[in-house]
Amino acid sequence: MSKKALIVEDDKNIAELLRLYLEKDGFSVIIASDGGTGVRLAVGENPDVILLDIMLPILDGWQVCRKVRETSRVPIIMLTAKGETFDKVNGLEMGADDYIVKPFEVKELLARVHAVMRRTEPEDKSGDKKLSFDKLVINLDSYELIVNGKKVETPPKEMELLFHLATTPNRVYTRNQLLDEVWGFDYFGDSRTVDVHVKRLREKLEGVSDQWTLKTVWGVGYKFELNETR
Repeated sequence: MSKKALIVEDDKNIAELLRLYLEKDGFSVIIASDGGTGVRLAVGENPDVILLDIMLPILDGWQVCRKVRETSRVPIIMLTAKGETFDKVNGLEMGADDYIVKPFEVKELLARVHAVMRRTEPEDKSGDKKLSFDKLVINLDSYELIVNGKKVETPPKEMELLFHLATTPNRVYTRNQLLDEVWGFDYFGDSRTVDVHVKRLREKLEGVSDQWTLKTVWGVGYKFELNETR
């Protein structure tokens, strides 16, 4: 059964080019030319990957990404003519899995598509995917984060990063290790991706408990630190 790709792009020439290459690569393809239609198709068609332009009519790409993330963990690659760090960081904060700046090589785009799909394939369900600490539950089976008894909406990659750190408390991970082990060795982004996700997690977790903390080890990386009880 072929994989399904949703292209949300208002430039007809780019959308058609992407469609041709994706279909040649074995995908079935659906296209939306505005953000509102993109959200509707993302919900109704259940695609396996979304290629999402930022500058769109009705809803921009960031709004589309945020709305899709309310109900789905489908891989999202942001397409943008803007290469500034702000645009890349904003896309990641909204829950995108990767970004690529126009103009781009189609072969590179296809490589990124396959990379994000590999990273988001269901893993072996054996073993416990739920961690519990004081006022904190990280459930990777249901992708739920419970903070102080309340469910906190959290993008999938933030969940995976927190789970990975908390699985081995007090171990320090470098940014490159986290990129390899959480995003995958074939991820095309840079270490700032990790910083963005840690920042967002801190906004959700800061001050919740004195028994654990998401800590920066300056010059090295990050760790989930369990504090000794006094």
